[in-house]
Amino acid sequence: MYQYSRAIFLALKDLVDPAPEHLSPAEARRQVLLASERTIERLAQDPRYFARPARSLFEEIRHLFPIRRQEQAYFAIQSVVTVAVERIAQELERASLSEGRCRATTRKGRPCQRTPLPGSRFCPSHQHLAERTVPLAVA
Repeated sequence: MYQYSRAIFLALKDLVDPAPEHLSPAEARRQVLLASERTIERLAQDPRYFARPARSLFEEIRHLFPIRRQEQAYFAIQSVVTVAVERIAQELERASLSEGRCRATTRKGRPCQRTPLPGSRFCPSHQHLAERTVPLAVA
């Protein structure tokens, strides 16, 4: 997820122009980076309950941009967050498919679709692939 927060930061760092009496440009950029990281971390940890991550991030950092740059900043955030949401959805789907399935592959190289035995990662057909540790006999 690191690449998404960095992509947001790189898209926004040159647009930052805070009021000089409140923040330095370096501090404003640091705030953009930290807010981007928090948003992407929350999105990765709890994607189902984070309804509008792009809007949430924009609302948090919009005061760091001049009015004429806010639309550009929002669309930069939206484009990166959309890609991150799609990637996270793919990962969740892949994880849910692999749960409850045998970990072996078939002869054709496809994942086995059978249900594993209780307490095992493999189905009956692939049980021979399970690592068995045989205790050594003490003489």
